[in-house]
Amino acid sequence: MLNNLMNVLFGCSHRRTTFPITPARRSGFSPAPGLRHSTYVVCLDCGKEFGYNWTEMRVGEPVPAAATAEAAFSTAQR
Repeated sequence: MLNNLMNVLFGCSHRRTTFPITPARRSGFSPAPGLRHSTYVVCLDCGKEFGYNWTEMRVGEPVPAAATAEAAFSTAQR
């Protein structure tokens, strides 16, 4: 709770992130609309997702909200 309040007031620094995640690609598999195929990381404090560049080993730009896994999952269940 206190962490969420601090994020609202000062913003999140996104220093604690997951290990880079790359979704598996299966032949003949058509993913739900909105699912990404590229590598990304997730901030462990606020949950925001960022692209990840393996060649530079750096966190990139934020992933648009429409492409998050939660949005794609809710679309796939309809």
